[in-house]
Amino acid sequence: MPDYILQLDRHLFHFINHDMGNAFFDVLMPVLRNLYTWIPLYVFIFVFCLWRYKKQGAVIIVLLALTFGAADYGSATIAKSFYKRVRPCNDPAMTATVVQRVDCGTGYSFPSAHASNHFAIAVFLSMVFYKKYRWVLPISILWAATISFAQVYVGVHYPVDVIGGAIYGTLVGLLFGWVFWKWQLGLVN
Repeated sequence: MPDYILQLDRHLFHFINHDMGNAFFDVLMPVLRNLYTWIPLYVFIFVFCLWRYKKQGAVIIVLLALTFGAADYGSATIAKSFYKRVRPCNDPAMTATVVQRVDCGTGYSFPSAHASNHFAIAVFLSMVFYKKYRWVLPISILWAATISFAQVYVGVHYPVDVIGGAIYGTLVGLLFGWVFWKWQLGLVN
């Protein structure tokens, strides 16, 4: 990574993690990035799809699971082992100034799997439901962006990590959304 981007990334990280620190975010952001927080939402999506769309809902659920799996595997396993970027909370150049609000973890930082997974889910669901529920797009993107922001705020990812994860997740979501629409068109023809 060019030095000027690295410096900008560290400055943005410091601004979000340190300068934006406040008691409200200190409570909220660790909750938002916790996977267990969103279990009720995932259960709702599962039940809603099966109840409202029956067979098509089962296809949506399978494609959603594949979307999540591809985003997670691509970011957490393939990309992280290739780039091997150290998390800010483990980076010797940053540890003195990082406000660590959750356990740092031992894995690598780039790209953020939280960002890729949530953007993949958000984009896929937006593509599936946009014609009928236009509000899904802004709400789901805001949801994914907030979770991604929380990753930086709590000190486990740099901004470039979540941007990279968001871009990758968006591409994965678009791919599986396209697969859904190709399958959908096959039913019509």
